[in-house]
Amino acid sequence: MTARRGSVVLVGGGPGDPELLTVGAVRALAAADVVLYDRLAPYDLLDELAPGAELIDVGKRPGHHPIAQEEIERILVERALGGARVVRFKGGDPFVFGRGGEEVEACRRAGVPVRVIPGVTSAVAVPAASGVPVTHRGISRMFTVVSGHAPLSAAELEHLAQLGGTIVVLMGVTNLPSIAAGLLRSGMNARTGVAIIERGCSAAQRTTIADLADIRAVAERAGVASPAVIVIGEVVRLAQQGDAAAAAMLADVGSTGGAP
Repeated sequence: MTARRGSVVLVGGGPGDPELLTVGAVRALAAADVVLYDRLAPYDLLDELAPGAELIDVGKRPGHHPIAQEEIERILVERALGGARVVRFKGGDPFVFGRGGEEVEACRRAGVPVRVIPGVTSAVAVPAASGVPVTHRGISRMFTVVSGHAPLSAAELEHLAQLGGTIVVLMGVTNLPSIAAGLLRSGMNARTGVAIIERGCSAAQRTTIADLADIRAVAERAGVASPAVIVIGEVVRLAQQGDAAAAAMLADVGSTGGAP
């Protein structure tokens, strides 16, 4: 009898709300023998979405990586070569700061069939959930998505400050003070709106809004923490047309300088 050939599917889990899983994601999970999942994926429903599958937590947290990336890739390849249908379940989209490209390369080097099911990226979905469009006619006709995991260089900050449009920073809470200071030094208007959306697309979502010049102090007083998406640009002013809590904060910023 010929052994079943295994495979790997990289599945984007979206920003955390199970309602935003794609049909392809749900089907891939239902057929999985093994699921390696991240902390930012909507993993709470995996017992239901992947019944009978072996579930392996490979989630990284800021400053704490219990399983190295190389080990994740080794497990993917090993299980697939053993005949398993393996799903790598990742938050957001696998190819947006998700190291999905590295995992695809590892599978291809080992001769393992691999495919990618895109996910809804938090870079767009989380601002939208807070009433902030990343583009808007007459205000912003472009948006730039930046990883804030490591400090940005002076050249990068200068380029962003002069580019215009909307800046979306993922994984940027720790480096927010240096990002804000660098943009100000590079000439960005101090009154530019900034929104920090914590735990986006979940019941615990919270939005903190301030001007660029004040965002560091406001964020510290609010106790802002990861995971969060940071939006910088005039589109933040449009939050008052969506998220009611964000609208209230936007109205209060001028008089209180803070957030709840």
